[in-house]
Amino acid sequence: MPPISNDWQEALSEEFKKPYYKRLYEKVNNEYHTGPVFPPAQDIFNAFHLTPLHEVKAVILGQDPYINEGQAHGLCFSVKAGNALPPSLVNIYKEIHDDLGCDIPKSGDLTKWAKQGVLLLNTVLTVRAHQSMSHQGIGWEVFTDAVIERINKENRPIVFLLWGAPAGRKAAMLDNPAHLVLKAPHPSPLSAYRGFFGCKHFSKTNEFLKAHGAEPIDWQIED
Repeated sequence: MPPISNDWQEALSEEFKKPYYKRLYEKVNNEYHTGPVFPPAQDIFNAFHLTPLHEVKAVILGQDPYINEGQAHGLCFSVKAGNALPPSLVNIYKEIHDDLGCDIPKSGDLTKWAKQGVLLLNTVLTVRAHQSMSHQGIGWEVFTDAVIERINKENRPIVFLLWGAPAGRKAAMLDNPAHLVLKAPHPSPLSAYRGFFGCKHFSKTNEFLKAHGAEPIDWQIED
């Protein structure tokens, strides 16, 4: 696994020293040597590389990476350019269109959001090819919980967008009054109509940031 070189390195330095992280590191390295694992090893920490801690304005939580070749690149809900849009991302784009009037793009690459301070964090950062949640329980959840706890300590306006029950449970970790926590059903086709559509999380995020003197997010993804 490649090192994290920006301010996340210092912020998470204690995690890297813990026994669970050593076991996780060894397990993930072994997995990459024994079969296809996504995303490519150099992309595991892309969310951190693209969104330094001091730049985080919003956090979107996913579960684990996409399981097919050429899709995952270390950002939750995002796929590399040239891939068909995954169903959940189609619904995210529909909600942004209805909420803010943005055009619905053909590209599913969300790097633009990450570079504006949207931490696109999966709770599990790797997966075996074609086996969803195959790296659940090996230590990633402990690590990403530590990430969430660290962001919670930042005393500046940050919005947490928690979609679906697993992400929603992270709200219990978020007790800093400087932040805004938004919860909704998951954008997957199975649940989007239960309240994700119409949640207006994207305009609410921008209203909160502007009200606290921070630059809003430009949610429009260009093709």
